Amino acid sequence: MKCLFKERIKELRIENKLNQSQFAQMCKVKQSCVSKWERGETLPDAETIMLISEVFGESSDYLLGIKDY
Repeated sequence: MKCLFKERIKELRIENKLNQSQFAQMCKVKQSCVSKWERGETLPDAETIMLISEVFGESSDYLLGIKDY
């Protein structure tokens, strides 16, 4: 299964008119973490995925590419 996380968070970040620094502040991480997520180098921990899910109003299954809705 291909992880779509990097594409989905970048798409949602841009749709919500957030730059990486703004998004990082919302997630309580450094901007470099967001950059690594969007490049597919790393994934956030489970707690941060839940926070991102709340920020964007999307399920963690959607963020991870498990479901398409």
